Amino acid sequence: MRRLREVADRTPARRERYVDLLRATAIALVVLGHWLIAVIEGDDGQLRGHNALEDIGWAHPGTWLFQVMPLFFLVGGYANAASLASHRQQGGDAAAWLRDRSGRLLRPTTVLLVLLALAALAARLLGGGPSQVREVVWYATVPLWFLSAYLCVVLLTPVTYALHRRYGLVVPVVLLGLTALGDLARLLGESRLGYGNFLFGWLAMHQVGFAWRTGHLPMRPRVGGPLLAVGLTALLLLTLVGPYPTSMINQPDQRIQNMSPPSLALLALATAQLGLIMLLRAPAERWLHRTHPWMLVVAVNSVVLTIFLWHLTAVILLAGGLDALGALPAPPVGTTTWWLWRIPWLIMLTGVLAVLVAIFGRIELRGSRRPHGRHRALPAALCRTLARPLPRLLLVVLGFAATVVGLFSNNAAPKSGEYPLGLPTGALVAYLLGAGLLRLLRSVPTPAPD
Repeated sequence: MRRLREVADRTPARRERYVDLLRATAIALVVLGHWLIAVIEGDDGQLRGHNALEDIGWAHPGTWLFQVMPLFFLVGGYANAASLASHRQQGGDAAAWLRDRSGRLLRPTTVLLVLLALAALAARLLGGGPSQVREVVWYATVPLWFLSAYLCVVLLTPVTYALHRRYGLVVPVVLLGLTALGDLARLLGESRLGYGNFLFGWLAMHQVGFAWRTGHLPMRPRVGGPLLAVGLTALLLLTLVGPYPTSMINQPDQRIQNMSPPSLALLALATAQLGLIMLLRAPAERWLHRTHPWMLVVAVNSVVLTIFLWHLTAVILLAGGLDALGALPAPPVGTTTWWLWRIPWLIMLTGVLAVLVAIFGRIELRGSRRPHGRHRALPAALCRTLARPLPRLLLVVLGFAATVVGLFSNNAAPKSGEYPLGLPTGALVAYLLGAGLLRLLRSVPTPAPD
């Protein structure tokens, strides 16, 4: 607690504390939303899970409160703009920035994937069915779809930030138009032409984060009010009158999905959220300058990725433990008994996740530090080659690409199947090679700028 207070007290006065609050709030809402809709039931001695929204369609508009992924890209844009600008001012290049940025993202992710693979292998050796093992691992790795998208956005940041500096808010407007074209293609049955929305939609919010950081977008109530009204109006028209579903989380058998890839309806929701953020910014900043609220925000942000990565593993561990004890209830979804069961369910999940964060949170903290100088056994000639701008940039891009391919391939693979490690072998190898390459590059000191 003393160390946390010291960190909070050292916060520079110029820091936009509201960004940190939004990140912490967003992760809390994502976790709470996933936990609320998780349905785990016993089926002939095996655990089966599904989404409660499949059974309670009237609750679909409730996803408007919990679908806050656009906020991650908004605050990510703000943070990446601040970090890249500072890096540039110190004479650093894009390759070094990307290399260092990968540390905190990939280290805790690698630990999760390796431990899941080992657990899956152990389960298979102990007689676990391949399909059940795969389903468990698939569910635990659901959060990684977000990380694959975010890594793509981070990789493009040096280019997209340069576009922002030149064209400002024109860039997200163009991305909005491209998202609309992708939606039109999907509605016309040409779903492949809409795949670009996986990038255009999230990049649009990331660019808005740039605009917040650089002042191109005034974060004031007089702007927030109209944005909130326009966003909500567009959202209601697109979902209640237009062709978009009300659920902001993908549901089976829908003509078009809102989240994966992002749709115009999701961006309308993001616009409304942005307006609300502007309206609440001033009172929130005043509140965050109090010691205890700011300490809480600092504490959550120090392990925010760990919370996100492990919150569904907590569901698996708790459900498995309760089932082993014969204490896992299975009331019909949507009944009063089911809703009342959500209360102890959430409390117990919070306890399980707290233990996981206590164990693995320190890995995220270490991942934010640059391990330069630890690989002293590397040949000097190799170090010189890796320190050159062009080879370093190409290898960094290769490392990012390999990790994205690995993460995306796992989430795109069927959630049932025969995988010895619970993950597609090619996906795991691609990810580990990419993460290992970036780890190697982070260990090579960057030459001082001339």
